[in-house]
Amino acid sequence: MQTLNIFTNKPDSLPQGKADFLLAASVTRTCEIDGISQAGIPGKIPLTPTLDAEFMATQKVFSLTEIPETSNGVPSPVIITRAVGNLTGYSSMEVLNLGLDVIPQNTPLKNFDIKPSDSVASGANIDAKAVFEKGMIAGKNYELKGNYLILAECVPSGTTTAATTALALGYDCRGDFSSSFLDAPDSIKEKTIDSALSLINKDMSNFEKLSLVSDNMLIFCAGFLLEATKRFHVVLAGGTQMASCLLIADALREDVLMRVKSDNITLATTSWVANDERSDIKHILSLLSYTPHAVHTSFSFADAEIPVLKLYDDGEAKEGVGAGAALAYAKTNGATNKEILDAIELIIYSM
Repeated sequence: MQTLNIFTNKPDSLPQGKADFLLAASVTRTCEIDGISQAGIPGKIPLTPTLDAEFMATQKVFSLTEIPETSNGVPSPVIITRAVGNLTGYSSMEVLNLGLDVIPQNTPLKNFDIKPSDSVASGANIDAKAVFEKGMIAGKNYELKGNYLILAECVPSGTTTAATTALALGYDCRGDFSSSFLDAPDSIKEKTIDSALSLINKDMSNFEKLSLVSDNMLIFCAGFLLEATKRFHVVLAGGTQMASCLLIADALREDVLMRVKSDNITLATTSWVANDERSDIKHILSLLSYTPHAVHTSFSFADAEIPVLKLYDDGEAKEGVGAGAALAYAKTNGATNKEILDAIELIIYSM
């Protein structure tokens, strides 16, 4: 298992020390478009961030009887994040409620009075400026417990909203965004993206565009990032969604008259995303006004005793709930591929 720089492919790592772990969890009604996402139980996909939050915090679910899984039975990447927590420990674990249908039970939670957003296909119906400002306030006031912060996401169909967001802000990255599917439903996603983009025009401000075509997690975390990185290092845990979050923060720096403190930012994802032939996170990140520190970690399920886990290596699920950053965190703290795999399978066997 190696952690490598996305741009140079040379060995790299996260900062040393213990990390706080924050999960930014949100629902966009985009996930209810038939066939657009498999990040959860069919018919109950809006419950995915609730269940992931519960399992991340407690290794149990309370709002249903099982954790989310893909249509092929691949369990949520939360098993990776939780296993790493069991192995190496985070300095704290909390969930940011950025618009959930169901409040997670027995889970450390921060609430911001944000409602789930509507589908981008018909208009997300977000007050983007208000959500962004809530993120900035949260970033300014966050009290770090460890040495740095891992900021993860859980938003079903979030790669679609991430793509509409980046395209609406003028970035040339159509086709660069990943999917939880091995074979992504491109026609459904493209139709949704085109419907969303038809709602905006060049005379709109950035915040007006984001209000129509984005999601709460992306907007909030962009604001959080701008403020928090003034004081400490933030690892954005995720793939193309978190890359879009960086694009938002970069695009809005003129609107809010702030600089992006890029030396305090790392993006950490899985090698399943970094090496995905159907997406291009490296190109998305190259569109920033700076070259970000970005890494991926080459964990493998090749030796798994549970056959369905091997579908991760084939390109299913790929990322979510901070899995890529969790793997990089484990590697930085001395854990091996085998130790992580054993911890994951122990979790599954005990469920």
